[in-house]
Amino acid sequence: MARGGDGLLTHETFPGEKGPRDACGVFGVWASDEEVARLTFFGLYALQHRGQESAGIATSDGEKILVYKDMGLVSQVFDEKTLSSLPGHIALGHCRYATTGASTWENAQPTLGPTASGTLALAHNGNLTNTRELMAHEREKYGTDLQGELGRGSSTDTAILSTLLRGDDTDPDPSLEREALRVLPMLDGAFSIAFIDETTLYAARDRFGFRPLVLGRLASGWAVASETAALDIVGASFVREIEPGELLVINEEGVRSHRFAEATPAGCIFEYVYLARPDTTIAGRNVNAARTQMGRVLAREHPVEADIVIPTPDSGTPAAIGYAQASGIKFAQGLVKNAYVGRTFIQPTQTIRQLGIRLKLNPLREVIAGRRIVVVDDSIVRGNTQRALVRMLRGAGAAEVHVRISSPPVKWPCFFGIDFATRAELIANGLTIEQICANIEADSLGYISLEGMIEATAIAQDRLCVACFTGDYPTRVPLGANVHQGVLPLTPLTHEED
Repeated sequence: MARGGDGLLTHETFPGEKGPRDACGVFGVWASDEEVARLTFFGLYALQHRGQESAGIATSDGEKILVYKDMGLVSQVFDEKTLSSLPGHIALGHCRYATTGASTWENAQPTLGPTASGTLALAHNGNLTNTRELMAHEREKYGTDLQGELGRGSSTDTAILSTLLRGDDTDPDPSLEREALRVLPMLDGAFSIAFIDETTLYAARDRFGFRPLVLGRLASGWAVASETAALDIVGASFVREIEPGELLVINEEGVRSHRFAEATPAGCIFEYVYLARPDTTIAGRNVNAARTQMGRVLAREHPVEADIVIPTPDSGTPAAIGYAQASGIKFAQGLVKNAYVGRTFIQPTQTIRQLGIRLKLNPLREVIAGRRIVVVDDSIVRGNTQRALVRMLRGAGAAEVHVRISSPPVKWPCFFGIDFATRAELIANGLTIEQICANIEADSLGYISLEGMIEATAIAQDRLCVACFTGDYPTRVPLGANVHQGVLPLTPLTHEED
């Protein structure tokens, strides 16, 4: 294990506070008798929570690849006209949240570019940690200057990966499949990717399996997706997870598998805490069941006398239900979430900004007033959101506010595809739990233990990445990264969670 450090994540933030963001969503389909662009649209719609900055779909009819992508939500980018302009029997989709790569059209995915054997479109969820070494390797072996070739366009590790996969124009028998088997073992860090050429859909997962990626069966073909929930939405039956270190090749002959690296499973535990949809299953464990059990463990580890348990919607809801079940305290919906607050380009006025969290949440006074409240959330970053929430509940008449968190204090950065704050900004690094409690103005504060959280996932700790809590990384962090400050150095190409 490598040790270093910083980061954390919370799901509800208000204007002016930068919080953690979801991982991106990837969806691909090969089907002989389906409207593949439409299927991909609905697959991305199911994965919208993983990325809300841009969306794109690429399709192939066997001879050419077309790509349509733009900034915004899936429903904002695509309509009947755009979907009907994307014919074919192969499709690839992506919804993006950028961690450090710029949020621009150039960085929207799928990427599109030439290869020695045709054309490549690629969608990526993860974060490569050895981009400098990859560039140096290509320069030494082939005399290729990746930085120069990428130029002023896309500036992400996804762009590097796409360029590496293009192959050698002098190869008398070029093959994207063969090139993928050359390139994939060279990559370090996190990647769950899907890509297509004119005739074939490919999917691959890094040897640690940091990010989920699954295979599903359609009536006339196959689908790959970041989460099982996306398969459910399009009517695909779950077949299995794509294994860590595995490349799948899908075409008219069916599904073919290659092992390009030995599996060392280390799935991200934050998928269970926050990132994934509750109706998704990862490594055989339903996410909703895991979150509910986290709440039960929280009640066991941090009991309190109170009148009601309320969640911070939506990711705190299963844990709040579990807390209520185990404690015997009544569960209630004390906060109303605005379901239509997504990504917006309209900036709030200073007056609205001062209202902060009310843009997303508003208390039900008749539920809150005069009662001792347990409010359950998934994590704390800087503490700004929780402080605003506690003040809001007190303003609604709460007699007491007890905060319970379904993940331990996060003290180290993520280099494998989650947008965390720097270590210096994390409230858990500078304050004790008692001091955090005073800072957010709660009557009490309790975090689930690391052991309790792992127990709730029903996954062995040696098959999980818990580095953001412990600082013990399954693999090396980016070359030159200052883990004590939790920031990446200025590199020729920015690292990105796609």
